[in-house]
Amino acid sequence: MSQAKQIHAQMMRTGLVFHLFPISRLLSFIALDERGNLRYANALFSQIPEPNVYIWNTIIRGCVKKGFSELGFCYFVTMVRECVEMDRRSYVFGLKSCEGLGDLRAGECVYCRIWKSGFVGDVFVRNELIHFYCEKAKLSCADRVFRESEIRDVVSWTSMIDGSVKNGMIDNALKMFDEMSETDVEPNDVTMVAVFSACAQRGNLGSAERAREFAEMRGLRFSLNMMNAMLDMYVKCGGVEKAKEIFDKMDVRDVFSWTSMINAHGRNGEVEMARKVFDEMPEKNVVSWTAMIGGYSQNNKPMEALKLFSAMEMEAFAPLESTLVLVLSACAQSGCMDVGRRIHDHYVKEKWIPLSTILSNAFVDMYSKCGSIDLAREIFDEMRKKDLVSYNSMIVAYASHGHAEKALGLFERMVELGFKPDNITFVGILSACAHRGLVEEGWVCFRDMEAFGVTPAMEHYACMIDLLGRVGLLEEAYSLINSMGMEADQAIWGALLNGCRMHANVELGKLAAEKLMVLDPGDSGTYVLLASLCADKKKWSDVRIARSRMREKGVKKTPGSSLIEVEGKFHEFLVADESHPDSDGIYRVLKEILMFSKMDDCILDNYQNHIDTFL
Repeated sequence: MSQAKQIHAQMMRTGLVFHLFPISRLLSFIALDERGNLRYANALFSQIPEPNVYIWNTIIRGCVKKGFSELGFCYFVTMVRECVEMDRRSYVFGLKSCEGLGDLRAGECVYCRIWKSGFVGDVFVRNELIHFYCEKAKLSCADRVFRESEIRDVVSWTSMIDGSVKNGMIDNALKMFDEMSETDVEPNDVTMVAVFSACAQRGNLGSAERAREFAEMRGLRFSLNMMNAMLDMYVKCGGVEKAKEIFDKMDVRDVFSWTSMINAHGRNGEVEMARKVFDEMPEKNVVSWTAMIGGYSQNNKPMEALKLFSAMEMEAFAPLESTLVLVLSACAQSGCMDVGRRIHDHYVKEKWIPLSTILSNAFVDMYSKCGSIDLAREIFDEMRKKDLVSYNSMIVAYASHGHAEKALGLFERMVELGFKPDNITFVGILSACAHRGLVEEGWVCFRDMEAFGVTPAMEHYACMIDLLGRVGLLEEAYSLINSMGMEADQAIWGALLNGCRMHANVELGKLAAEKLMVLDPGDSGTYVLLASLCADKKKWSDVRIARSRMREKGVKKTPGSSLIEVEGKFHEFLVADESHPDSDGIYRVLKEILMFSKMDDCILDNYQNHIDTFL
């Protein structure tokens, strides 16, 4: 810009500033180049006495490129008012300025002007019209313009395919591609990137294979963008081996290529391989860090996810919203509320990242799973826009904390506001009823599911069996299992066995245990629960049978463990664990606590005796 200003000064001194060609070239740099300055460009434009159409087009294009769509549209309107003779690029840039406006009518006005000026038949203008309508999610209007076009080039077809993909109309995108394949128009790499993206969203490996074979058969040049899109397609379609094959053959790889392979291994549960790829990356960005954090978080390794997030912050990478959502999920899994609160205080309250609906839902889930139902509700109440996930998260939070009445109240409020509950909503409601033993309310919700278009699934039956089992209606629970019309899974038989354990029903408990031993013979909990149930009823022979079966199958009881956070570090302890480096000091303090608690009990007993004597 400093050099541009010097040239401008020289042009003013020599009088070249009044010549349209040199001033147009100067304006082009200042308005369009990344190093340019739009404010200076506007000032320069205002000093040109009679700008030609190229200069008008340049300033509109500059405004759009720099994100000032409204200003660009104002320039276009001024062109119309001053009767400037426009060319096809004027209408293209005018439509592009309308894409950044919230009002569709501005684009419709430009469309009318296009009709009046006779440019409606120009393929260049029509392609931009198609793109405009696709950006505004008006696919029917875009399709109308496309079908009315006498000439359809590769840009026309690609705009329709890409627009369909961006608006989630995957079947329509692939149908358009099939139509295009039957014409003489040859696709280019941009077309294939859109097609690969459509296949990725569909998640069908067969469609992915056909798209790749088509590109190879047509002899298309596989650019880096096209290779990356194909790599991403195979990852999302579950073709991890194909993705590895493509990655290994790539001569040139960028950060997107490496990140796709991290996602591939993460989706396949190969977390160590994902980390190996991550460590080998020549260059990392925030997306690659997020992918690796997601790999840990989604494969039940929350502590590794939190450690990596800390390393990412140390490397001075600013997290994205998606990064924080994954980190909050790891906090929820590990119970690490301190990290979650720090994220809330630093990144949200200090306005680094806006509190969107998705991020708010993640905070609600994190706070509730970390035991702070009040903070979860506080975030929920502060949300400007709530969706079904928001209500589901809060209902499940209330259910897990035993607040059945609040869960039911929120459910009624949600329905009143017009939200349609889904299967997760009913899992939360039925779970809430089970925790409080609300049998009547549970049956009402269970029977109302069909009215909301939700068919009871295995998890809903499990909640009902749990509810009936907790209150002792074991025969009713068993009848419900027999009336399901599907084979009961471990959750259902486990809920029944737990109910039998609570209410000492040995015969039904043995039946449930037998089912569980077939479904998962390696689960130690089944044998332990059955032995405990039989021991309570003094059926020692059954206890011995349960324990001998456990030994015969080589099943060992999973040891219980506790997790505690001290100054941001987590410490895990097993029963009678002495592996911790400070175990001697820990047990010494524990003994002192027990001793003081016994002393407190003695003091309270003596105090109560004195009171009783006095009374």
